[in-house]
Amino acid sequence: MTDVIRLDEDLQASPPEIALALSRAGVTGVQKAVRIRRGNAETVMAAIIDCTVDLAADQKGVHMSRFPELFEEAIELVVEREALLVEVLAEHIARRVVERQGALRAEVWIRAQWPIHRLTPVTQLATQEMVTLCGIAAASDAGTRRAVGVEATGINACPCAQGLVRGRASERLLEAGFEEGDVEKILELVPIATHNQRGRQTLFVGTEQDLDAEVLVEIAERSMSAPIYDLLKRPDELFVVEHAHLQPRFVEDSVRHALRDALETLPQLDDDDYLLSRQVNFETIHIHDVVAERFGTAGEIRGELETGVPVDRQTTLADWLAG
Repeated sequence: MTDVIRLDEDLQASPPEIALALSRAGVTGVQKAVRIRRGNAETVMAAIIDCTVDLAADQKGVHMSRFPELFEEAIELVVEREALLVEVLAEHIARRVVERQGALRAEVWIRAQWPIHRLTPVTQLATQEMVTLCGIAAASDAGTRRAVGVEATGINACPCAQGLVRGRASERLLEAGFEEGDVEKILELVPIATHNQRGRQTLFVGTEQDLDAEVLVEIAERSMSAPIYDLLKRPDELFVVEHAHLQPRFVEDSVRHALRDALETLPQLDDDDYLLSRQVNFETIHIHDVVAERFGTAGEIRGELETGVPVDRQTTLADWLAG
């Protein structure tokens, strides 16, 4: 006879058929409206929340339907306390999930679109750009850890192709009768062509300190050859193109610049704090894209920059969140 499951039976808490612990179980892509503050700016935005917990070997499942309810409770609690940082909200949700789900550990990711208001570089026209704001938190009985991140877009001019174009231009100018000294002057004055790539820089900083996400956006954009704007008049377009070609960078260069600039801009970061930079360049002359990444504690990256000696092991974000 088939067993009948009573409606009042907590099936999720029952033993599973296969006693195997799971690294993650939860919900992803939950959409909520949240009120977030960054610096002096405050706005309501649509956020996407992912939340997972560790699942013990003797528990069949987690109560999936409770996650959205816990999100609502945490959002209301954070708003009441006016702790409107996205990473603080993630931390509150993670703590609440551990308490209410009886989980060993919970991990929460929140992503939202954040409007940045700024002026175009030459004509000084007001424009609004959207960046992705990300809050990450992990909670367990041992404590919590949280990180704030941004995703910003820019342009990278390829140094390799520019070197090839410069070499060919030099040959043509010499063949046309220009003196070698004049050729060098010409090439210094005239921007050298290359192929351009739209780039996306992701920068995470894990710390208990409250950080202004707009500072992270500035660091992310500076890591690329030039920032880009939704609104550009001709003088602005000329500035962006010339600026990018005067500062060509590989995808790897952007990662290194972002991390060095982050440590210089945020000297208050403790050695145990965390940094992650990921750069994706969307190719224009290849079908594939290119990517580079570096992560580690602030102490690991700071020490390597100061001494030139690479660390034996780079701390991953998962390791750092686990504490």
